[in-house]
Amino acid sequence: MLSFSPKSVTKDLLAGLPERSRRVLTDRFGLSGKGERRTLDAIGQEYGITRERIRQIENHSISSVRDSDAYATLTVHWEDLKTAIASLGGILAEETILQELTKNDPDRNMIVFLLTVGHQFDDRRESNDFKSRWHIDEQLAEQVETSLSNLYESLEPNKLTPEEEFIELFARHLKQAGVKNRTPDVLGRWLLISKRVGRNPLGEWGRMESPHVRIKNTRDFAYLTLKRHGSPMHFTEVAKSIEKLFGRKTHPATTHNELIKDNRFVLVGRGLYALKEWGYEPGVVRDVVKGILQREGPLTRDEIIERVKRERYVKDATIAVNLQNNMFVRTPDGKYALSK
Repeated sequence: MLSFSPKSVTKDLLAGLPERSRRVLTDRFGLSGKGERRTLDAIGQEYGITRERIRQIENHSISSVRDSDAYATLTVHWEDLKTAIASLGGILAEETILQELTKNDPDRNMIVFLLTVGHQFDDRRESNDFKSRWHIDEQLAEQVETSLSNLYESLEPNKLTPEEEFIELFARHLKQAGVKNRTPDVLGRWLLISKRVGRNPLGEWGRMESPHVRIKNTRDFAYLTLKRHGSPMHFTEVAKSIEKLFGRKTHPATTHNELIKDNRFVLVGRGLYALKEWGYEPGVVRDVVKGILQREGPLTRDEIIERVKRERYVKDATIAVNLQNNMFVRTPDGKYALSK
């Protein structure tokens, strides 16, 4: 996307600096062949001066670069970089810029250096809500960040939304902030600025703190697996699907143990699990019968069997045996009701 070599431009900009200034910028931005970025403290210890003095040298060196003849002669390259940032969205997370503009790791530190010294670019430091980012339009940056905050507030805590629908929702918040007619690709890049919304491995979006988005363990992978499948699964199949979908090898016994511990899952048959959010209630067969009778009142044996089998994969005889429990009584008209 860039018409120039970041390495070549960086070399030209550093050439006119005094040796110590050049070394401080090289170390701070990782502009050497190793690409290692060093702290103010580490550089200060090397020179036997304070970290604050190194900061002053760094700031003065950047100002010197901006005032140099080399900087002035490279105007076309600054405009090229500005055009590239504009085409990507105008405000972007730093990591997005680096991913989009180069596949060459050594060049990435040099692009950060060029963004830092270029007067066309402004940075916003990482915060609790947003990643480190750069922009070329202050008003647009404010509008995008306001929209991202409003988007987060509008989300239900654990709801997952398909990417296309999520981008449409974000577009509505942007429109309210005065930003219209941007492509889905641009909106997708803007979403990556936020630290409070995110996408899970299946491409669904939601609040970052949700276990359905920030995947931490086997239980979370199992939830996504069942949700994608859409119907109850045996724990051995859940384990196989986790490996197939996410490339994460999981032992069936471990999967079974994790499913038992998490109230998002309901055991609905021998080794079969469903999601509670599908309407399945936890508990053994008699608990299911109790819940049905509480909701619907007295029912016949066949009616109870039919309703229980919507929630549990069990034999008719198993349900019939449970009806003999003293939790239930048979009424004169042959129906079953809860004992008083």
